[in-house]
Amino acid sequence: MATKKDKVPTKAKAVGKDDLYHDIKQEKKKKLNPGEYEELLLTLEIELVKLQEWVKANKLKVVVVFEGRDAAGKGGVIKTIAGCLNPRICRIVALGIPTEKEKSQWYFQRYASELPAGGEIVLFDRSWYNRAGVEQVMGYCTNDEYEEFLRSCPEFEKMLIRSGTILIKYWFSVSDQEQEKRFQDRIKDPSKRWKISPMDIESRDKWVEYSMAKDKMFSYTDTKQSPWYVVRADDKKRARLNCISHLLSLIPYEDLTPKPLKLPSLKHDVAYVRPPVTEQTFVPEKY
Repeated sequence: MATKKDKVPTKAKAVGKDDLYHDIKQEKKKKLNPGEYEELLLTLEIELVKLQEWVKANKLKVVVVFEGRDAAGKGGVIKTIAGCLNPRICRIVALGIPTEKEKSQWYFQRYASELPAGGEIVLFDRSWYNRAGVEQVMGYCTNDEYEEFLRSCPEFEKMLIRSGTILIKYWFSVSDQEQEKRFQDRIKDPSKRWKISPMDIESRDKWVEYSMAKDKMFSYTDTKQSPWYVVRADDKKRARLNCISHLLSLIPYEDLTPKPLKLPSLKHDVAYVRPPVTEQTFVPEKY
């Protein structure tokens, strides 16, 4: 009987493929114009608000994990989802490099402390899967730590699901040509240059290694209870729309949006005299 390790693709099979993206021929679609995109996005944002109210009312615990190569578009879809929701209900978790104390803890401990309470949605901009990708490829963890992660991660996720947590995992798949284009754009644009790091540059030399690490990660953690959903992300706008639409389809919800409120007329107290405007400090109007 074949084991999980028997199913791991060899290096030869990984060469020339990015995730599942190039395994399937894709018909080139015409890019969405800004007006069309905004109209479609607005419809989805309204549904996200409905989902938010349902999560709040039913004390649901929702975790959405976003993984993928650098510049695959994870951050954009996360900000799009969170941008129309109440930050007290939907929050983004993007942990930095672990401290020395955190390195000595159980690996999942610092992620577990960020999990949602009832009525919350947590969006992980990278997650515990750092160990299966960056840490393993760049040599930031030992082989024993890596193998233990592959064994324990499915069990950790089963525990979350049994505890009532809704766990959804997305992998953003981008081609090497598109990633190169986005890296060049970040280098040229000073407002985006912070998005690219020396590690991102080094990862370009390890494209195949990252592909192999992703394939092995999927072989252990793409389970029936907690599957990976792959988002084709060469087209950023379509990737955002497809991901949000799919997310909405996974959690049954009803419309509990509060009804419009009627604002009362402003009351002007004639006995109140405002202080002189000259006593206040205003921001210079340069624009």
